[in-house]
Amino acid sequence: MDNQIFESTAERTFQYQDSLPPLPVPSLQGTLSKYLDAVRPFGSNKEFEATTAIVKRFEEGIGKHLHQKLLQRAKSRRNWLEDWWLDTAYLELRIPSQLNVNFGGPTAYLEHCWPAQEGTQLERASLILWFSLQYWDLIRREKLAIHKAGTMPFDMDQFRMLFCTCKVPGITKDTILNFFKTESEGPCPSHLVVMCRGRVFTFDGLCDGRILTPPELLRQLTYIKDCCEGEPEGDGLGALTTEERTRWAKAREYLISIDPANKTILETIQSALFVLSLDDAKSYSTPENYSKLTQLALTGDPTIRWGDKSYNLLSFSDGTFGSNCDHAPYDAMVLVSHGYYVDQKLRASGGVWKGSQVVRDLSVPEELIFTVDERVRRDISLAKEQYQKSSQDLQVVSYAFTSFGKEAIKKRKLHPDTFIQLALQLAYYRLHGKPGSCYETATTRRFFHGRTETMRSCTAEVQHWCRTMINPAATAEEKRQALHAAFNKHNKLMGEAQNGKGFDRHLLGLYLIAKEEGLPVDELYTDPLYAKSGGGGNFVLSTSLVGYTTVLGGVAPMVQHGYGFFYRIRDDRIVASCTAWKSSPETDAEALFQNLTMSFHDIMHLTTLSNL
Repeated sequence: MDNQIFESTAERTFQYQDSLPPLPVPSLQGTLSKYLDAVRPFGSNKEFEATTAIVKRFEEGIGKHLHQKLLQRAKSRRNWLEDWWLDTAYLELRIPSQLNVNFGGPTAYLEHCWPAQEGTQLERASLILWFSLQYWDLIRREKLAIHKAGTMPFDMDQFRMLFCTCKVPGITKDTILNFFKTESEGPCPSHLVVMCRGRVFTFDGLCDGRILTPPELLRQLTYIKDCCEGEPEGDGLGALTTEERTRWAKAREYLISIDPANKTILETIQSALFVLSLDDAKSYSTPENYSKLTQLALTGDPTIRWGDKSYNLLSFSDGTFGSNCDHAPYDAMVLVSHGYYVDQKLRASGGVWKGSQVVRDLSVPEELIFTVDERVRRDISLAKEQYQKSSQDLQVVSYAFTSFGKEAIKKRKLHPDTFIQLALQLAYYRLHGKPGSCYETATTRRFFHGRTETMRSCTAEVQHWCRTMINPAATAEEKRQALHAAFNKHNKLMGEAQNGKGFDRHLLGLYLIAKEEGLPVDELYTDPLYAKSGGGGNFVLSTSLVGYTTVLGGVAPMVQHGYGFFYRIRDDRIVASCTAWKSSPETDAEALFQNLTMSFHDIMHLTTLSNL
């Protein structure tokens, strides 16, 4: 993605949507044999024998019936997983999404362009808003270049979800509202929502059909900031979006019941392009240390962001920026593409607007004031209290490792992503003395509406290599051979997962068919090795490569005793964000990162002695 072309005149953004292949259903036998292979590192011989017997019974019994039903479902749907995935991974979850599901982090600009600087918040925000509006316009006009693997087009549907999109809480299940339209489909909302000191404002991003220029945007932001200076803070209703989902749904219903105008305000926020949060906090970031910025993005002031919005652009008082996004409508690569576009445009302009300084006659931003009563204030205060408590429990470290990067790794004919995954396994093994079940995102966007498949990085080959590495009696040659085998296995599994031949989503599909038919849960899903190996969302390491650009993010760990681990790879550096829960006595994000850098050097040293 590093050299990606953003604008295309030859192809329209969504032109291949109708010709993309449907998501395949893997073979039952293939899935079960891969599953057995994946759980092997997590059980004793006796446990593994028991699991093998369970899998055999499943394959010869109910599994066959469920698989046939799944094939039937796939005949009438181009993506048999899509609705199920949205529901089970996101919309039916009841835990607060803002800390547990949303992703956030530094957006672009720190690496080459702007050091943190007081007094630059609004000027920088107006320039970033302008580039963001240009990106929206590219998608509107279907001029955004199609992502491809070689010549194979990827599904671009998720790009419709970046703007004008919001999740709405429900009592048992949330819904996603999307108001985006391309030019050929009709008019699209063009207003922005700005949140500042607990207050909410809105203004249109267009005037007479033309995008506001940075000087015009600056005028609107200055008006809002001036309104909030020296005035009491607003009610901070955004904090309610950090609540447990059913509680937020009930609070929202109550809010609408006390005044119909509240419903109109909610609709304005839901349909807005995105939310800009003007935050008084400072991020103290440097190109080597993004920890404070990532922490603020994930756990910052809940009263000035709308956790259900597909995109909150966070603007801090020292002129640095972050983002916080709901994960349900799209995966991180959409935001990475957008952030990288803005970053490259900023870089090209030197961070300075060189166009007209003329400000047209604009109507001033409108403040959106909710009607609240004591009960709503109580709800807000409770939400803030709980959010504070859980957000203080999140340990976040985000550093740049600058000894080497993609260039040096590729010289040794190693895949940079595999390099990092293996180093992470070794780091975890050293720190915890056992294998770490690991989820890595594999994209399935070559298929219609494809999102992700699980790539399980902790293989038997990786485990053997980790043991060899810490065995003082092992020779360099033995270590190299073990590393070679681990690399090859990882690359093979990643290729299969991206080609629709992973097994985790298939197992989920079989489980959901049984659930829909009212059948009991099969023992395969209750077997201890299922959860121990990460099944059912129990991965100790929740990881994702966010690409080869200047944009990084972070997520909270999937389990209490786990880590969240996002990373980006540049020619000369590797930047990683690592999170852990402070309340877990087992984990320490700082220690994992230090171990990781040691592993990087170890692999490099091993491969320098003799190229693999």
